[in-house]
Amino acid sequence: MGYVRKAIEDRFTGLIDMSDQARLSEASRHQAFLSRGLAALAAQIEHPCSDRVAATRVFDGQDDQGLDSIAVDFGTTRSRICLVQAKWSDQNKGGFGEAEVHKMFHGLELMLDRNFGRFNRRFQPFVPDIERAYDSGTPKITLVLALMREAPLSDGVRELIRMKQEEQNQVVRDMVEVKVLDLRDFHRAILGDAAAPKIDAKVQLECFGQESTPYKAMYGTMTVPDLADLYEEHRRGLFARNIRDSLDESDVNSKIRETLREEPEHFWYFSNGITMLCESIQSIGRALPGKVGNFQLSGVSVVNGAQTVSAIYRAFTEDTGAAQDGRVLVRLISLEDCPPGFGDQVTTTTNTQNPIEERDFKSLDPGQVRLRDDFAMLLKRSYVIKRGETVPDPAHGCSITEAAEALAAVSPNARLAAVAKRDDNLAGLWEDHNYQETFGPEPNVFKVWRSVELLREVRAQLQLLREGLVWRADAAAFYGDLLVTHIVYRRLDTRAIEDPECDWATELAKVPDLVRESLSWVLDAIDNEYGTSSHIIAAVRNTERIERVVRAALRKLDSEEKAPELNQDYQVATAEARGRKVNAVTTLVAAGEIEEGTVLEFRPYSKPERREMAEWLAVDPRRAQATWSNAAGRYPLQWHADDEWYSPSGLARKMRCEASGVNSSAQGTIRWFVPGQGSLDELALAVRLREGNEPTEE
Repeated sequence: MGYVRKAIEDRFTGLIDMSDQARLSEASRHQAFLSRGLAALAAQIEHPCSDRVAATRVFDGQDDQGLDSIAVDFGTTRSRICLVQAKWSDQNKGGFGEAEVHKMFHGLELMLDRNFGRFNRRFQPFVPDIERAYDSGTPKITLVLALMREAPLSDGVRELIRMKQEEQNQVVRDMVEVKVLDLRDFHRAILGDAAAPKIDAKVQLECFGQESTPYKAMYGTMTVPDLADLYEEHRRGLFARNIRDSLDESDVNSKIRETLREEPEHFWYFSNGITMLCESIQSIGRALPGKVGNFQLSGVSVVNGAQTVSAIYRAFTEDTGAAQDGRVLVRLISLEDCPPGFGDQVTTTTNTQNPIEERDFKSLDPGQVRLRDDFAMLLKRSYVIKRGETVPDPAHGCSITEAAEALAAVSPNARLAAVAKRDDNLAGLWEDHNYQETFGPEPNVFKVWRSVELLREVRAQLQLLREGLVWRADAAAFYGDLLVTHIVYRRLDTRAIEDPECDWATELAKVPDLVRESLSWVLDAIDNEYGTSSHIIAAVRNTERIERVVRAALRKLDSEEKAPELNQDYQVATAEARGRKVNAVTTLVAAGEIEEGTVLEFRPYSKPERREMAEWLAVDPRRAQATWSNAAGRYPLQWHADDEWYSPSGLARKMRCEASGVNSSAQGTIRWFVPGQGSLDELALAVRLREGNEPTEE
């Protein structure tokens, strides 16, 4: 405890923003600082960075929505978002109950629904990075529980976390994982290699073999009980050299445990095995290759297979009888005569090898080979079917992946569009039955290419629309690209789509209007079928929901009923207009709704604003703050950046102009927030409704 506290104080004092805690007692303020420091340290463990950067990742406080810090990484294959909730305790009893679980997942859901305005000003600088992570594909999201405690979470809390995680991963496979960092993890992270215990252990390998050139290694089979005992004795110390620790709650772990419980005799065949590095390996007694060998290991660490080891332990403790017959392949690599850095190379390489995917087998399908030839001969374009090949410029061709997405979208079976949206690598579409339904027995090159052109055009139109959309409409336009494409396709004349002479350009010209109508009806259908608080992402990735939404939207389109106007909360323009209908300043001052001297926060409202202003606001935190005065008439905001007085709209316009050069009107009452209460627009509307008055034009 002392080590961790001192490290937080030494590393983060003066770096973490504590300005919102100024009214607390010194003792309470220090407790809040330690909790925020723990959040910074947790984000730093997951995403290494300097102390200064880690401190800026903390947004704990009012309107943190149950989350305390964030880190966003853009990987070559998949972006990753880390969200931390931290609980400090001087008694090493950091509490984390069911209420905290609900808050944490509620914050995640707000973020997934792009309802960024619900988060405080310290969160806002990360929104452009979050959007970039979304736009590059479904990110991996790690929820980190940073707890100053050693005791495990209660069974009830663990079960609730599992259920919540399962709900998210039903919508998008393997999107959310949960990790617990406790006192031991922070202690080890702070001390670095010095905190990693040197573990000596005896192991037994069945049917063992060995390598002696160029370096010494042993390999063979260990039983599940032996591995469970090894983990029981040394716990996470076994993973000191691993790139990442074992995940307490993950989809992979659950599958490993399920295999051990239901098919223990097959576990050796299904598992990739475990790799351990050792400072030295010594035989105990006479060891003959091919027989049972006993070995004394010095300085052992699991560098690949941490999840397998921890899952084996949990499965064995949960159902000893079923799991005891499990066996797993183990490699022991001795570093005795290895060059410096070799162990790190082993660790990195064994954790980054590219697995063979189902789509790799589909590249051998004769139908795909014919498509590639037809693209070249009939279209004079390229069709890439193997991973690793250079994908052509969009005008000159496409890949098998893009073709699969497009064909899934235009399939008569809307379910395929949902299957395609579940995984960025389209794992579900490559399953044989889905693949056959998507491409058909003899895919037609003209239909494939025209479907790709349609999907591209729909996405381009949705991207244009998103500039003026917020919250659920923005989420629907982003996540619903395949859903909207499906509906648009069914409204086009596609009878001759396989004919080389088809006038496809005429059909594509109808797309912009159809996209606008389809998006309106899709959102209307989602709201009516599942409610305005339902997850957009679930409607487009759940096979049952997407079929219901398609049916409802097509009924409205077929009726030729005028497309509904989007909810005013979903559009920047209508939200601006609504804001002007309520004389918010006069209403709030007359009601005394906001306490004199309250510090307000500015939160960019639209996607263009976030893109243009995020960096400018981050340079000087004072730019996003203003003090409220009930005695200042039409100019109640004293901007912290220059101490001058402004109206909310005048200040919002000035700020955007300074940030980006854009000099346009901006309704300030939907952008300035009273932390923990809402925007000026929301507060004024609440006052009017409470007093029984209808909103009027300013």
